[in-house]
Amino acid sequence: MRLTTTLAAAAAIAVSGVAANAGGLAAPVETPMVEVMTPAPAGSFSSGLILLAIIAAILAASSTSMSSES
Repeated sequence: MRLTTTLAAAAAIAVSGVAANAGGLAAPVETPMVEVMTPAPAGSFSSGLILLAIIAAILAASSTSMSSES
């Protein structure tokens, strides 16, 4: 009984191995690499407004320091 079970299991494994390679081993498919360029996220403020705010802060600080010296 044990020999029959072993032979049946070996036959099942052999048949499944043949069925898996029935079409043959295919060459691997090489797909070209595609780069996806994502646009840079836009800032919430433009750089011109930031520059204007910095200049205004410098002018405000200089005018207050000049008025406190007098």
